Amino acid sequence: MKFPSAVALLFCLIAGTAAAQNSYPNRPVRFVIDTNPGGATDILGRLAAQSLTQQLGRQFVIENRAGGSGHIAIDMLVKAPTDGYTVMVIGGGNLVVEPLLHKTLPYDARVAIVPVFNIAETPHVLVTSLPVKTLAEFIAYAKANPGKLYYGSAGIGSPPHLAVAYLARLTGLSMVHVPYKGVGGTIPDLVAGRLQLVSMALGAASPNIKAGTLRALAVGAPARLAGAPDIPSSAEAGLPEWQMSAWFGVFVPRGTSDAIVRLLNEKLQVYVDAPATRQKFVELGASAIGGSPESFTERMRTDFDFWGKVIRETGIELQ
Repeated sequence: MKFPSAVALLFCLIAGTAAAQNSYPNRPVRFVIDTNPGGATDILGRLAAQSLTQQLGRQFVIENRAGGSGHIAIDMLVKAPTDGYTVMVIGGGNLVVEPLLHKTLPYDARVAIVPVFNIAETPHVLVTSLPVKTLAEFIAYAKANPGKLYYGSAGIGSPPHLAVAYLARLTGLSMVHVPYKGVGGTIPDLVAGRLQLVSMALGAASPNIKAGTLRALAVGAPARLAGAPDIPSSAEAGLPEWQMSAWFGVFVPRGTSDAIVRLLNEKLQVYVDAPATRQKFVELGASAIGGSPESFTERMRTDFDFWGKVIRETGIELQ
């Protein structure tokens, strides 16, 4: 009679596990963002967390973990429990660039964390505090003042850093890089004139562009953005080679159950498909992506090739 009892116990354990997954989430979820408040990752992450909270009935609590071009947040996620109660949103550049620049990372993000959902993609916009009206005027001014202009970024090797470094290589400019813990931190110094250039998402720059305290020179896309029709594309601005964009995705630690991954993916797809979300993305200069975890994984693979090329051509190395 012992054997049937063991079988019964096994079935109870299996049923209990299934019930736990079916009830997910039954407590608040940590929703980690890899940068400071104010940047595109933070804006898109907060919108996603708000939607998940509404759909799943449990609070997805924002936790900004800035620094190290995403390294601090990724390292935290890698070490987090695999129960679905720690979720991260991060910009693709940070996630992909880290392994290309750091040769001795304690983890491999391609193995240690799981892609859940690709929220959106947004082209970079070149934003300046100088009283110039076009990218050509900025380039002429920078060439006349080599080494005297400062550009900010979200950290060494971050997409805003690589974007301007690539611009400088294409145009022969000499500017000084000032790294921050997030692109949101560059905005006050840019408005104050302590920085002269930052490459960032439209959503982060839009309030100051509309207020006239900053000027947009070009968007790193083949065509103008629907949400910012007055900003010329890089081709229209005279630099078609400069095309920069970034995606923003949701991840969980490796080992998280497939049922939880699929549930989060399903709810995030509902979020990006909502008309109100699509309109908000237009205002932010972003395009919804969505799709399966598998398609997101494939996008990551192709990005390793692109950013590897940019790093080789710019010669960027960690200091």
